[in-house]
Amino acid sequence: MAAQEQNGKSWTMLENNPEVMNKLASELGLSPELAFHDVWSLDDPHLLSMVPRPALALLVIMPCTPAWAEDRKAEADARSEYDGSGPSEPVIWFKQTIGNACGSIGLLHCAINGPAAEFILPGSPLEKIRNAAIPLKREERAAMLYESADFEKAHQACASVGDTQPVNAEHLGQHFVAFVVAHGRLWELEGDTKGPADRGPVTEDEDVLSPRVLKLGFQRVIDLENGSGNDLRFSCLALSRKE
Repeated sequence: MAAQEQNGKSWTMLENNPEVMNKLASELGLSPELAFHDVWSLDDPHLLSMVPRPALALLVIMPCTPAWAEDRKAEADARSEYDGSGPSEPVIWFKQTIGNACGSIGLLHCAINGPAAEFILPGSPLEKIRNAAIPLKREERAAMLYESADFEKAHQACASVGDTQPVNAEHLGQHFVAFVVAHGRLWELEGDTKGPADRGPVTEDEDVLSPRVLKLGFQRVIDLENGSGNDLRFSCLALSRKE
């Protein structure tokens, strides 16, 4: 999504495909042992078998349809602004204040939370961003990321990668959202909300592509749309071991 502060930074939007996101992960310092893979189906066993398991996180684009917008508003109205911080925080979440940076922030949410954090290379921009973020509250954390030259450099290195020409405009009302398993829970992370959303428990033999876990997160949004406008402009990548 293209959230931003008034008169603030606005970057070139990124595509949600493995070429772009793997380059961004490399630029930021995620180990090449992990990679983003296309998820072509959520229920076809053959297509799902193409994704190495366990899948540690999902990075998805979802259309902001009336059904999902209503669901998000109802949830937001029932929540207060998140202000967690510190080493006991179950997930590290960033409020988005950079226009069109939703894809990079989504990747950041995937890479610095849960088991993927164990694959961050020492001395990398990812390690620096993660360590700097841990003690900070929401607004300070957003400001730190806003001013991060390493984060901006990595994003811009990927801005011209992909199948289409880069644009600096709203992405047809679509949002990047990350789904991450951390501390035995499924977390939905999006920079344009009030904070991380705890979607429920995940057992040791499940991952983000397990049927029950999908129902708690990504599939839940698809089901909302299946029952209303049927806008299915979804795109999904899974972060897991490199093939």
